[in-house]
Amino acid sequence: MSDQQQNEHGEASRTDSLTRARILLVSTGGLGLLRPAPGTWGSLPTAGLAWLLLLLGAPAELYYALLIITLLVSSAICVQLGAWAESHYGRKDPSEVVMDETAGQCMPLLPLPFLMPELIGGGFWMVSIVTGAAFVLFRIMDIIKPWPARGLERLNAGWGVLVDDLFAGLYAAVVLGAALLLLPL
Repeated sequence: MSDQQQNEHGEASRTDSLTRARILLVSTGGLGLLRPAPGTWGSLPTAGLAWLLLLLGAPAELYYALLIITLLVSSAICVQLGAWAESHYGRKDPSEVVMDETAGQCMPLLPLPFLMPELIGGGFWMVSIVTGAAFVLFRIMDIIKPWPARGLERLNAGWGVLVDDLFAGLYAAVVLGAALLLLPL
């Protein structure tokens, strides 16, 4: 093999590796490639993390820190790689990109220890029901995308991929927060 062929092969290999790494990032470790309902798969890691931390009785500070880190890192990935993902998949907000769901799912989960401190170290069923409700409400809001969430998909590049899910998460947080304050558990 000539030097030029070796160089081209090496560059192609690096490009393929970079593409695979980007796909793994935007698809939340490949979860966005699963069917059906890739957005549901992409929401699971955040909900699972919150469920586990609450069930194990992690201090509220640790809970908040880990969910805020998840929110910030997953948001940064969406913003940084959103334009690339749309170009790679050839469409706006591609279904394979679920890092936005990973970020958006943080929104209804973040206020839980504040709204319901007894969740920390609470019983299996109580923790499961409340985190499950946060998960389901986020998925519903992400699917129906109440105003202005749907329109926010038009934002440029990664912002359009991310911000509609953050708004869906905010709506889910408001509905869940109202339910927790009004309904006795």
